Amino acid sequence: MKDPKIVDYKNLKKLIPKLTGKKVLVGGCFDILHIGHVCFLKAAKEQGDILIIALESDEFIRKNKKREPFHTQSARAEILSCLKIVDVVVLLPSFNSYDNYLKLVEIIKPDVVAITKDDPQIENKKRQVNKVGAILKIVTPHINNITSSSMLIKKLAKFFF
Repeated sequence: MKDPKIVDYKNLKKLIPKLTGKKVLVGGCFDILHIGHVCFLKAAKEQGDILIIALESDEFIRKNKKREPFHTQSARAEILSCLKIVDVVVLLPSFNSYDNYLKLVEIIKPDVVAITKDDPQIENKKRQVNKVGAILKIVTPHINNITSSSMLIKKLAKFFF
């Protein structure tokens, strides 16, 4: 049976009206869950009642991170859904434009979009929250390369190759 916390993007419109409380939206790959992710998600959850994760596709990781995902999107969703602070994990298709992300935000209508300091998409996210009347909130400092999934993969590779 599929985890009820995990929803495919195409089914998101059906779910959103059922969610009550202050909605907090975060996005990312969360490829190898690490302490930086956990601190970020905990701080984001403190901003509201419902924590929604927009989970990037495997294609996004290949294109933007220039590597193969360590875990598939469905595996990453399963891992995230096990965290009690996570209420919804949205499986994103491979988005290719700002408009795709804007539509996501318009469907969810979050009260807060939580980000890390120095988020590379901060300007786009400012425009998105302004469109839906949400607040953009920096909840943690930037996750440095020491704890990034990409850095962890490089460190692990040294043990095996």
